[in-house]
Amino acid sequence: MTQTTDLFAPITIGDLKLKNRIVMAPMTRSRADERHAPTAMTALYYAQRAGAGLIISEGTPPDRMGQGYLRVPGIYTPEQVSAWRTVTDAVHRNGASIFQQLMYVGRVSHPSFLDGNTPVGPSPIAVGDGQVFTAMGPQAFVTPRALTADEIPEVIATYGRASRMSMEAGFDGVELHATSGYLPAQFLLPTINQRTDDWGGSLEKRARFLLETVDAMAAVWGPDRVGVRIGPGFTFNDAHDPNPRETWAYVLPQLARRGLAYLHVIAVPTDWDVLGFAREHWSGVLIANGGYDRARAEADLTAGRADLISFGKPFLANPDLPERLARSAPLTDPDPNHFYSEGPKGYVDYPALDGQPPEPAL
Repeated sequence: MTQTTDLFAPITIGDLKLKNRIVMAPMTRSRADERHAPTAMTALYYAQRAGAGLIISEGTPPDRMGQGYLRVPGIYTPEQVSAWRTVTDAVHRNGASIFQQLMYVGRVSHPSFLDGNTPVGPSPIAVGDGQVFTAMGPQAFVTPRALTADEIPEVIATYGRASRMSMEAGFDGVELHATSGYLPAQFLLPTINQRTDDWGGSLEKRARFLLETVDAMAAVWGPDRVGVRIGPGFTFNDAHDPNPRETWAYVLPQLARRGLAYLHVIAVPTDWDVLGFAREHWSGVLIANGGYDRARAEADLTAGRADLISFGKPFLANPDLPERLARSAPLTDPDPNHFYSEGPKGYVDYPALDGQPPEPAL
């Protein structure tokens, strides 16, 4: 990629032209309706933030069994497809592109989200730390049911079906959520995957689920409309990798040869340079994420460490974040009390620089 210091320079990913290098990161907001479908308020929320060159949707389960949080929209029913179409149309009317992130949480779920069914994972090993937040309040994580060897290809197929539905819903591509302790990461990590069949044991077998899932998504979209989000060393949801360098030194070249749209890296603070490591093993488009401001973003663009920068929390309270960054304007702090609450407060009521919430075309 051509190095630039300019967050506001256009960039082309595959055949998709983006107006700038600012990406809105995927963030769960818990505003879906009882059908697990986005609402008119969801369309407004994303359209307000269409100053980004690329928006990546909140993590979206590709199947009912992939659910794991309150009021999270899915992409596995015709009603959800239709509802998501209102979101993508609104984003496109306001000049941005949007990918849908597919997120299957696996063992991180709870029976209350799954019609009483037990969550699934590669092995019957429960999350060791924390609790899951349900409609009944915080609950202990349960021990998941290990998927059978026959069931695993069926789960992978849900990503393919969801990718087709994402296309029908008007998205510009799809992103695989392969970090944060969700199902692809669960298969990848030896602390969670203790299988002895063709889906576990060696690193090559543990990586099989992730890679075959990417292939299922690419079979629908073509590889240049598929991205992957990773977080080497990211231990959220008790996802501990005893040797992340070894893991990703194998996985990244496997992903790179597939010609994907981009790699989206959560560059969490660790005792090693995760972003530099990713760039060493990945020559394609790289999106960096992790506490960026404009100065740090432009420094990493200039150094060639990244090609785009994704912003999370700053986009929550600053719907006009690209304009604020361009003008070096102060940023509003988000209200954590309304990250996951119901209703418009802390969702679509944050003001732009003119003091009013944006009113984009819908």
